[in-house]
Amino acid sequence: MLPAASRLTKSQEFRLVIRRGRRAGRSRLVVHALRPGTPETGRVREGAEHRALSKAHSTPTRDSTGSTRVGFVVSKAVGNAVVRHRTTRRLRHLMRDRIPALPAGTLVVVRALPPAANASSRELGADLDSALRKLRLYPEQSGDGR
Repeated sequence: MLPAASRLTKSQEFRLVIRRGRRAGRSRLVVHALRPGTPETGRVREGAEHRALSKAHSTPTRDSTGSTRVGFVVSKAVGNAVVRHRTTRRLRHLMRDRIPALPAGTLVVVRALPPAANASSRELGADLDSALRKLRLYPEQSGDGR
């Protein structure tokens, strides 16, 4: 289980990471990441989008020390409730071990795709590692065989 301080919980935070962060897609999942200190985009934002993003920036988070936080999106396309929850638990467990290696203050959203339902934990872990390396959040080669 991820500690509360390591979880993304607000929809505004998910929206911020998905819209402003970088993304790396793999066959079973997509990883969105927003590093701390990412410059604002030059595009002028209007209406509800502007209000939501402004609120996300001004609302204090649970952990103000800048720890890395992770959220998961597993839609109904992945499977029924049992399959979705199992997939989320596996991804949560895999990310728990990877959080210490990520830069402090990074916000990450892991979105499971339908093939994730039938994937082994080893396959999901390989996809996570590959996506994190592509986003340059994870070392190129770690010594423990990942």
